[in-house]
Amino acid sequence: MKVRAYTLSYCPWCKKTKKFLADHKVEVDCIDYDLVSEEEQKSILNEMRSKSKEGVAFPFVIIGDEAVVGYNPERYLELLGLKD
Repeated sequence: MKVRAYTLSYCPWCKKTKKFLADHKVEVDCIDYDLVSEEEQKSILNEMRSKSKEGVAFPFVIIGDEAVVGYNPERYLELLGLKD
């Protein structure tokens, strides 16, 4: 299952998300929003807005076709079909 995470390099919740996914050996395409070009940031924001009715916040994790806004390990596990 494809997993992508949009994070901020300095955000403590984003760091927890990265660690959680790494600890569960989830292969994730992780992009630090604050470290990419302005053009790429616009593209990311458009994708985030199209995927979520909850708004835009970091971390923003896309698992399959589902978006999870904020740090939510229980939801990550549920969507990945994993047990803690």
